[in-house]
Amino acid sequence: MKKLRIPYLFVAVIIFFIEVYIALYVHDDFIRPYFGDYLVVILMYSFIRAFFNVSVLRVSIFVLLLSYLIETLQYFHILEKLNLQNYHLLAVILGTSFAWVDILAYTLGIISVLLIEKFLQNKSPKSAIS
Repeated sequence: MKKLRIPYLFVAVIIFFIEVYIALYVHDDFIRPYFGDYLVVILMYSFIRAFFNVSVLRVSIFVLLLSYLIETLQYFHILEKLNLQNYHLLAVILGTSFAWVDILAYTLGIISVLLIEKFLQNKSPKSAIS
């Protein structure tokens, strides 16, 4: 950790508030279940990049694998097995049910991150990827 990257922190904070809004007020069949999952990997990526000087690819892979792990734990009903299903906040954060479409949403989110970072790298004389 060397220097706080304000643009990444700004993106993370904005997406965090969007995610909170979605969790509290959006009860539909697309935005909450799919777009929220798409955004959460971008949120995690941006937050990590704000505080740590790690490459785009490494952070992207880490976030994607972490997302896959959490989704896999949902498949095995980890909250129930640990008797934590009554902790509402934990259930909201970790989720409660496995879905292949969530894996797709996480993957599309990270692909979007990689494309945006590549675009920013090409637009800037300084490397956005580093």
